[in-house]
Amino acid sequence: MMCMDSSIIIVVYQVIVLVFSVIIHEISHGFVAEELGDDTARRAGRLTLNPIPHIDPFGSILLPLILSLFPGGIVLGWAKPVPFNPLHFKNMRRGSMFVALAGPVSNLLLAGIFALITRGIVFFGFLDLLFIIPFLKVIIVLNIVLAVFNLVPIPPLDGSKVLFYFLPRRMERIQMLFEQYGFFILILFIVFGVDFIHPIIEALYRFFVGV
Repeated sequence: MMCMDSSIIIVVYQVIVLVFSVIIHEISHGFVAEELGDDTARRAGRLTLNPIPHIDPFGSILLPLILSLFPGGIVLGWAKPVPFNPLHFKNMRRGSMFVALAGPVSNLLLAGIFALITRGIVFFGFLDLLFIIPFLKVIIVLNIVLAVFNLVPIPPLDGSKVLFYFLPRRMERIQMLFEQYGFFILILFIVFGVDFIHPIIEALYRFFVGV
């Protein structure tokens, strides 16, 4: 019974960390868009840490819970996308790319901050704080996963905006088709292709935390 209770606590903790990590991810999109001249996210009330406006019932709660039940699997999720209007940017394509990159960069910054805390606890020998290291590592791993997953160039993920920025304008028709069927391609990737990003996640984890 105690083992089952601890497993439930771990799952709930992972989901909570994931929810707030994706919220910071989305808020970062909104702040960068605002810096580039578009305040759509602020007017929509999305530049807030309050989780209610951001939660997507499937992407923020149901999918992470399902994936957390599979041993060794990657816990993935997302929040409702923060709205922005690229027409307010001086350069729509470049602005959209910077807004897209803001989310994964924020997750890597979070991973880096908590990795520094983890390294500091170990380096300075704070024995009384060693018990929190597994909890810190959950934050680090989930934020690395979010960053890498969102950089996969499949719509509606952030990586697709980066890809489209570098594609020649003559390929806009292919871009439109890719966006039209992107969600179905993404589901296939989650089911069959997620293992391809494992090595990148592990390499980044070793970089942040060490061996």
